[in-house]
Amino acid sequence: QVQLVESGGGLVQPGGSLRLSCAASGSIFVINVCGWYRQAPGSQRELVALSTHAGSAKLADSVKGRFTISRDNTKNTVYLQMSSLKPEDTAVYYCNAQGLETGGLRPFNYWGQGTQVTVSS
Repeated sequence: QVQLVESGGGLVQPGGSLRLSCAASGSIFVINVCGWYRQAPGSQRELVALSTHAGSAKLADSVKGRFTISRDNTKNTVYLQMSSLKPEDTAVYYCNAQGLETGGLRPFNYWGQGTQVTVSS
């Protein structure tokens, strides 16, 4: 089993910044891909940013230039630095991790519980 614990959400004014963190723990051999998705009320969950173990990153067009994804493989933690936040960034942000578990190298795909980000004046 792998557990993902997110932190860092909250209420911020337009133009402000927030940093989300997602720490993975449990039977982890390697996390190959981790990232952030978000879901606004009445909308489908959408990809925000992905990071691979090798260090490459992918960002949604809507957040390019404003958000940065980074990870610390030694801590099994992924971060999402969000700047120049807009009201349309308001959503529940979910962490996702895909990799291999110890004791058999079974693939895993887990989600965090979600953290609310609200951008409002």
